[in-house]
Amino acid sequence: MNYMNIKNYLPILQWLPKYERGQLKGDLSAGLTVGIMLIPQGMAYAMLAGLEPIHGLYAVTIPLVLYAIFGTSRQLAVGPVAMVSLLTAAGIASLSPQSTEQYLLYALTLAFLVGLIQFGMGVLRLGFVVNFLSHPVINGFTSAAAIIIGLSQIKHLFRIDLPNSEHIQEMAVALYHNLGNMHGVTVGIGVLGIIIIKYSKKIHTAIPASLVAVVVGILLVWGFDLANHGVKIVGDVPSGLPGFSLPSFDLQGWKILLPIALTISMVGFAESYAVAKTIQAKHKNYKLEANQELIALGMANFGAAFFKGFPVTGGFSRTAVNNQAGANTGLASLVSAFLIVMTLLFFTGLFYYLPSAILAAVVLVAVSGLIDLKEPVVLWKKDKADFAMLMATFVITLTLGIETGIISGMVLSLVMVVYRASMPHMAQLGRVPGTNVFRNIRRFKNLEEKPDVLMVRIDGPIYFANVKYIKDTMDKWVKKRGEQLRTIVFNFESIPSIDSTGAHELQEWILAWRAEKIDVCITATKGPVRDVLSRWNLIECVGADHMFMDDQTALEYIEKRLELGVQEKFSPYATQANLKKIGKIPGN
Repeated sequence: MNYMNIKNYLPILQWLPKYERGQLKGDLSAGLTVGIMLIPQGMAYAMLAGLEPIHGLYAVTIPLVLYAIFGTSRQLAVGPVAMVSLLTAAGIASLSPQSTEQYLLYALTLAFLVGLIQFGMGVLRLGFVVNFLSHPVINGFTSAAAIIIGLSQIKHLFRIDLPNSEHIQEMAVALYHNLGNMHGVTVGIGVLGIIIIKYSKKIHTAIPASLVAVVVGILLVWGFDLANHGVKIVGDVPSGLPGFSLPSFDLQGWKILLPIALTISMVGFAESYAVAKTIQAKHKNYKLEANQELIALGMANFGAAFFKGFPVTGGFSRTAVNNQAGANTGLASLVSAFLIVMTLLFFTGLFYYLPSAILAAVVLVAVSGLIDLKEPVVLWKKDKADFAMLMATFVITLTLGIETGIISGMVLSLVMVVYRASMPHMAQLGRVPGTNVFRNIRRFKNLEEKPDVLMVRIDGPIYFANVKYIKDTMDKWVKKRGEQLRTIVFNFESIPSIDSTGAHELQEWILAWRAEKIDVCITATKGPVRDVLSRWNLIECVGADHMFMDDQTALEYIEKRLELGVQEKFSPYATQANLKKIGKIPGN
C-alpha cells in the first residue's frame, strides 16, 4: 500500500502535511470554543441518555480524536447529540436494566454495535445511501433541525421550564405558558452573549467571539455574585480521565439491541452527513467522502465503547459553532479533546461560574446560520417539485421530530427519483430543413415532418417503472396521427438501458403495431442496449434491415421503399438474410 492509498484511509494525512500557520488561529479558537461547549453539553446529553454526567465527557475525548484522524469533514464536531441520546435512553430502557452498571454495559454495547454497523457500511461502500438525501431534503431538514435546537436553548436563555421535546408545537405551547416566568438577569446575560458573538468579528475577524462571550459571562457571574441572584451556572464539573472499558459480547444481548443500533447508525449518519455536507459546501477546499465518513463515525463509536462513552455522531450546533469560530482542519477537534482532557485533570474549577445562558447564546447564533431562507424562494420560482420536497421535510422535521424528519426526507427523495424515472422525457422529432439534424417539434419551429412517419426519442431507460407511461404516450401520438401513419421510428440514442420488462413490452408493442399495418424501425442504439436487444431477440423481431445508425438513414430507407412501391408483409421476424447484417450494425 503506497502513501496515496494510506491517505484515502487516513484523511488526516491529506491536510496535516500541508498545514499552514495561518490556519492555526482559527483552529485554536474553534477548538477552545467547542471544547468549552462540550463540557456542559456532554454532561447534559449523558443525563439525557440515562447515564452519569461524567460519561458525556468521556464521549467527547477519544471519539473526537479518532474522527479527526479518519474523518473527511474538517469542521464536523463529533460527540453526543440530543437525538442519539434520546434514542439510546429509549432503547436501553426497553431492556429494563437492573443496575447502573448493567445500564452502562448496555450503553457501551450499543456504541460498539453502532460502530460495527457504520464501519461495516463504510468498508462495503454503502455510503451511497446518502444519495437519497437530495439538496432540498438536506436544506429542509437542516433548517428545521436548527430551529428545534435553537428553541431547545430558549429555556437556558430565559431560565424557564420547557419540555425536552423535538416537536415544535409542544415547545411553542410550553413557551407561551412560561414566557412570563423568564429571569431578567439571565436574559440580559444571554442577549449580551449574542451581541458579543454576532458583532465582535466586525471589530476584528481574528477575535474568537464565542470564547470572548464565555469569558465575559464567567467574569460577570463571578464578579457580581449573580449565581446567588438566580443565574443558572454550570457548577461542579466531575474530574478524572476515562478508563478502558469493554462492551458485552453476548450475542443474545446484541440481538435485542440490534434494532435500536441500526436506527442510531442510519439516523446518526444521515444527520452527521447532512450537516457536514452543508458546511463543506461553504468551504469547497476539500471533498466529503460518504464511505470514509461511515468508517470515521464507526471508529468514533468504537472509541466511545472502549472508553466508557455512549453512541456519538456529528452534531448540528457544535459543528455550526466550530465552523463559525474559524475551524479550518481537524486540528480544531484535537484541540477540543485536549482541552477537555486538561479540564478533567486540572481546570474543572474555572468553569464553575459559566452561565448556561452564554452557552445558549453560542448555540443560537451558530444554528441561525444553518437556516436558509433563500433556497425555498429560489426553488418556488424554478422547481415546484423540489420546493414541495423541501417544505415537506421541513414541516415533518419540525412537527414530528428530527428522526422522523430525516427518514421521511430519504423516503421522499427515493419517491421523487422513482417518480421522475417513471415519466421519462419523450419527444417527437422533425428534420431541420436542409440538414440531416432532427429536433423536438415542440421546441423548434418549421421542422419537416412526414404525416405517415412518427419519429420518437425516449430520453431515459426503458424499464418496469416507466413502460406504461411510454406506451400511454405512444398510444396518444399514434391515435393523433390516425390512419395515415405507416411507420414508427424509435430513436434510441438517449436510452442507456432496457430491463427484461422493457424488452418484453417493446416486443409486444412492435407486434401490436405491425398487426395494425404500422411498421417499426430503431435508430442510434448504443452498444450495451443493442446487446440487450440481441439477447432478447428484439433485433430479430424488428428486423436487422430496420436497424439504423441515425434517423436520416432510416428516413431515406422508408422513402426509398415508398418510391419503389415495396409493400411490407409485417412479419414479426426478419429473414435469415437480414439477420446476417446484424454484425455490420455499428454501435458505441
